[in-house]
Amino acid sequence: MSDDVPLGFLFSLLIVLLFLSAFFSSTETALMRINRYRLRHRAKSGLRSARLTESLLQHPDRLIGLILLGNNASNLAAAALVTVISIRIGGEAAIFAGMLILTFVVLIFAEVAPKTVAARNPSKLALPAALIYYPLMKLAYPLVWLINLLANGLLRLFGITADRDSGHALSTAELRTVVAEASALIPARHQRMLLNILDLEEVTVDDVMVSRQEIVGIDLDEVWEENLALIQDSHFSRLPVYGDDIDEIVGIVRVRDLHGELAQGTLTKSVLMAKVREPYFVPEGTSLNKQLANFQRLKHRVALVVDEYGDVQGLITTEDIVREIVGEFSADPGSDEPEILRESDGSFVVDASSNIRQLNRLMNWNLPTDGPKTLNGLIVEQLETIPESGAGLTVARYPIEILDTTEHAIKKVRVSMPENNREPQ
Repeated sequence: MSDDVPLGFLFSLLIVLLFLSAFFSSTETALMRINRYRLRHRAKSGLRSARLTESLLQHPDRLIGLILLGNNASNLAAAALVTVISIRIGGEAAIFAGMLILTFVVLIFAEVAPKTVAARNPSKLALPAALIYYPLMKLAYPLVWLINLLANGLLRLFGITADRDSGHALSTAELRTVVAEASALIPARHQRMLLNILDLEEVTVDDVMVSRQEIVGIDLDEVWEENLALIQDSHFSRLPVYGDDIDEIVGIVRVRDLHGELAQGTLTKSVLMAKVREPYFVPEGTSLNKQLANFQRLKHRVALVVDEYGDVQGLITTEDIVREIVGEFSADPGSDEPEILRESDGSFVVDASSNIRQLNRLMNWNLPTDGPKTLNGLIVEQLETIPESGAGLTVARYPIEILDTTEHAIKKVRVSMPENNREPQ
């Protein structure tokens, strides 16, 4: 009966089957390679093809079963058709040659080339294909269900369960990589901010707090006139109030609450104490992510960081956390930026009490931040002693010279750039 069918029709049918095979191969690759997050965005925007694609990908085992069913049916039908054509042209001796040619054609034109194109432009093929696969899935569902039942049963014998797709959730580290590699789509400043937000979980209040030695506050044991001058000249919105020592903290006062009495000359210690608010304490090691949430929940702006013994180690504000996200604000008289002086030889004179993370952010340095929080602490840890003026060392390839010290701490240092980072003279 096949002898009555013109060869031209058989070749046309073969081309159609090869086209179907290429369609199934390319769309399989496109659907598996499509960006799920971009797809979800398009689906939420109301694009019908994106919604259908997302629906199909929620059950990848069914989708793959449908595609493989169509692909194998096309390839098997093409093989049978080539056998008929080969016999018509050259007899049984031509069957092997026909199969060899078909294998080459399928490999190149129905597998490698279509899949390569699909891998480079998955969304251009996946979304239109979903409009075909969705109704096709409805029609062929009983057969696909049976195939998946047998396949999943076989997988369970090997301890593999075909669970519903989890949505390709990313870990924080993976999301950081995605943001870092999206430089062509995200402005550099926004990219840094997003990365800083992701880092909030790893950075603790210890890393960004004002150390207890640097805390500016109202000492009730000081001469009252000095406290009045401190309040008058303060560039901070809130000041801690304490006894002789910061560990004897009484509370926090808003400077603007004192402006009226200060202007009238009626601000006394008793008036001050009436406006003091209860202090808010947080333990060392609290992540900035958690602390920012606590600030929002408790409606606080300032917190005192305490160690396991309850001793105050520093002070942190919401501005410190915001600065960690957006970077340094422009310098102003109330800025707590470290004092950094550039020398003519390209080195920098730095206050040793400066926070290392802040220095790295301001100067684009790479000093280690996994240990001490201040430059003074980092140097003392390296030398295991408080050095004398004139001593030198190298930390993370940065030559550091000690300029000024006291019995208890290092005051000033000179930091030079690594050799390969120095600017040409």
